[in-house]
Parts: sequence; C-alpha cells; structure tokens
Amino acid sequence: MSSESLPTLRWGIIATGQISSWFVRDLSLSRPDAKARHTIAAIGSSSQGKGEAFVKQWIPDVLPAPKVYAGYEQVYNHPDVDIIYIGTPHAFHKQNCLAAIAAGKHVLCEKAFTLNARDAKEVFAAAENKGVFVMEALWTRFFPLVQQLQRLVHEENVIGSVHRVFADLGLDQDFASLGPDSRLRNPALGAGTLLDICIYSLTWGLLALDAKVGEEAEKPVIKAVQTLFDSIDVASTVVLYYPSTGRQAICTSTAMFKTPDLFCRIEGTNGYITVEGVSASRPSAFTIYAKDEGTTEGKRYTVANPGFGLFWEADAIAHDIAAGRKESAVMPWAETIRVMEMMDEARRQGGARFPVDD
Repeated sequence: MSSESLPTLRWGIIATGQISSWFVRDLSLSRPDAKARHTIAAIGSSSQGKGEAFVKQWIPDVLPAPKVYAGYEQVYNHPDVDIIYIGTPHAFHKQNCLAAIAAGKHVLCEKAFTLNARDAKEVFAAAENKGVFVMEALWTRFFPLVQQLQRLVHEENVIGSVHRVFADLGLDQDFASLGPDSRLRNPALGAGTLLDICIYSLTWGLLALDAKVGEEAEKPVIKAVQTLFDSIDVASTVVLYYPSTGRQAICTSTAMFKTPDLFCRIEGTNGYITVEGVSASRPSAFTIYAKDEGTTEGKRYTVANPGFGLFWEADAIAHDIAAGRKESAVMPWAETIRVMEMMDEARRQGGARFPVDD
C-alpha cells in the first residue's frame, strides 16, 4: 500500500498526562511500515501553559504544530479533528466521551472505559445514535505479538487445550504517600488497582482462554477478593471460572510490589507458554514449552516495537473508520461491557466502592 493510499486520521488529544505523552509520541513516529497516517491537530489541557509545555517536551518536531487550548471544548469542535483521544482519569471518561460524540467526533478512550458497565452502555448508545466510531483503548490487544500468540493458542493449538492461566500486574506505588486527591487514591476518580492495572491481568486471562470476544464469548463466573486501603483496593485477585470446561484464570494486581518481567503463564494439556515484558500492558516476548520435548529450552517469539506500541491500535482504527465501521472487531463494544461487568462484580465481592455506585 503506497503512502498516498493509506487512511489518514486527524487527532484531537484530551489531557496531557503520561499516557497522552506516550500516545502522541507513537503517532509522530516515522515508521516505514506504517499502515496509516496520523496527524495531531489539536491538544486540550487544563491550562494553556501546561499544553504548550507538553508539545515542547514530547512532540517538538511535529509540523505543523498542533493547536493548543486551555480546556477541551475547542478540541471537540475543531474542524480539523476527525477523532478524539481521551487520556483523562477514569472518572471523566464518560463525560469526555459524550461531549466528543455530541460534537460528531469519533472517539478512542483510554481504559478503563468508564467507572462501571452502566456508564459504558450509555456512551455506546450515544455513539450508535450519532453514528460515530468509539473504542476503548485496550492497546495490548492490538500488538502483533499478542495476535500471533492468540493464533498459536486458539487456531494451531500449540499447547493443546488451555486449562489454566496466571496473569499479574503489580506496581510499587506507595499509596500511603499519595495525597487524597491523587487519581490513585481518590475513589471519586476511580482509584485503586482494579480499573487501573488489573484490567490488563483480566485481559490476559481472556486472551488465553477465549478464542472469541464480546457477545460471542462465554461469560465466566467471577470470584474476587480485594485488600482495601481507605476504601480503595491496593490489591485485587479475580478468578475467571468457565463452568462449561472447568478452565480458569487467576488475575491479580497490587500497588505494593513491582511484577517481574515474566508476568503471565498459560498452561495447556501439551505444554505451557510464558509471556514477558516491562508490564502486562506492554508484552515483548513469549516462549512456548512443549510437554513432550523433555527439555527446558522453549521456542521464543518476539516482534520489533519501535515505540510504546500504541500506534498499532491507532492504525487499526484508521482502517475501521475508512471502511465505515463504527466499532472494532478486536475490541468491540460488547467486549468492553463484558469486562466492565466483570470488574463491577469484582468490586461488589471485594468491597471497593465508588461514589457513582450509590
């Protein structure tokens, strides 16, 4: 595909935190094998100065430079913006999505998509009514490495029938030292590890156990416990149990310990797979160990990643929108709702509450 025929998206960026900095840097990468073209047209920040500093620090060489605004409304309504990327804290996702949709813009919203499944359904209903594309930014699902792993597990059955998965994401975040208004401490902002990082552990459990997504996938039984600190979870353990087959995934998160690079193990009747990377959100390799080989040497797979890996979801969205699709086949609306319902149930059992639950 020539560069002239590549689909193009013009982005408006909402919020200027860490995840937004990763996203704009990936959009601006020079990639000879890029599957789409991306331009950053506008950036909305909490202040003009903060927005300008964001551009200067992270994308100083992008030309033409994006327009910077103090606030978000001008980004939502910017005539040169096709799609809005939302990188605000969880609690603001719903209102940010609804505002962008009302302006007729497509939306890519960071995970967790909303605070609960009820709010996610409201956003998708608005998107359907307006006829725009919306997707939760579960970027990990779009890594070629992850999709290769899924093919090997579910189509080639390289380890036979998968019966158990362990997946963990832990960070040493020292919650006690954080102020009460921190997005990691404030329940009103969706604080705690479940929505922030356990969503990735859950994703690995689902990727390994489910060949399908959304409405076509089985809904596992949820068993969950949480360790609470000032009403938010500093550790969560969620078990996904499939009564039809007995297979299960143990998905964990903690704010008290950094997970080692090997963060996931997938066990099957004919072998097992280990997955590694700096985080469960950003895998870099997996290794397949066959039961009948009688050796500790496995077959290792890697895929080059010149940036953070966020550009793969952006490229996929560009193709979806160019084709007139309103949701992604990789991360459809029903899959976001399915996972949000799992996390709602995990909080119900574990005890972590948000003000919007009342």
